[in-house]
Amino acid sequence: MSKKTYIQAITDALRLELGSDEKTLIFGEDVGKNGGVFRATDGLQAEFGEDRVFDTPLAESGIGGLSIGLALEGFRPIPEIQFLGFIFETLDSIAGQMSRERFRTGGTRHMPITIRSPYGGGTHTPEMHADSLEGYLAQIPGLRVVTPSNPYDAKGLLISSIRNNDPVFFLENLKLYRSMKADIPDEAYTVPLDKANVVREGTDITLIAYSAQVNQSLKVAEKLEKEGISVEVVDLRTLSPLDEETILKSVEKTGRAVAIQEAQRQAGIAANVASLIAEKGALYLSAPVGRVSAPDTVYPFGLAEDDWLPAEDEIEAKTREILNY
Repeated sequence: MSKKTYIQAITDALRLELGSDEKTLIFGEDVGKNGGVFRATDGLQAEFGEDRVFDTPLAESGIGGLSIGLALEGFRPIPEIQFLGFIFETLDSIAGQMSRERFRTGGTRHMPITIRSPYGGGTHTPEMHADSLEGYLAQIPGLRVVTPSNPYDAKGLLISSIRNNDPVFFLENLKLYRSMKADIPDEAYTVPLDKANVVREGTDITLIAYSAQVNQSLKVAEKLEKEGISVEVVDLRTLSPLDEETILKSVEKTGRAVAIQEAQRQAGIAANVASLIAEKGALYLSAPVGRVSAPDTVYPFGLAEDDWLPAEDEIEAKTREILNY
């Protein structure tokens, strides 16, 4: 057991999987000798060689095509897209090819590809470096979308993703990379995909969040507990497919819910959660489902970032509003 940051947990998972399966390959922009822009692959090329961990040209579309070709030849690619805002160049490979392959071939071919990419605000990066585009990805049939909220889940979910035979988009929150540490096992372990986690039990209201918003929600829950308000917090972990059973079970218990996301409001994950509860859990509700999100604008420049991102006080205000409905 060692205390590690979120990004150290990711490096740990990559090292263990490279060591256990020679068919795993890591590639992307600057992931080799430089160890990636955030050092997620630091030291892996030196340990496993340039044939297993290598740099690609600055061309995301090529990274996507290379991943598909390698997967068809029996490899288990782990490409890195340097920032999530750069995925537009590779969406044909993701949405038009790799996510359809199982359906297209009647289940006879697999696409064991785990695409890693950092995303999320709060670090004042330039334009297209912090966008939360998970809603785009979650709407692609055949593509699993995973995003951990803590170091333990980061390692376990990444190992599960790499070992999975379907394509996974693994989203790593920029702000969490070095802002939190946790004790995690040194050996390989898995955290199940497609399974949400009740990270805090409560009886009065459910906050449903993912990634960095889970930690903000937990702070709100701790604050409200001092007033005798019992808040349950559900970490979605996998955004597509959603763990409907855990969400509905929690709402059935508390009768009230707030769905929280960092991304823009329209057609996002929180909207999907709210619609699920309305469709299958309406009779459990004592109040409408609340939502907290960023506004429907282009991601702002760094100076305005703190005003644009959903903050802890917004989650608290919406929670109180739904409680007092």
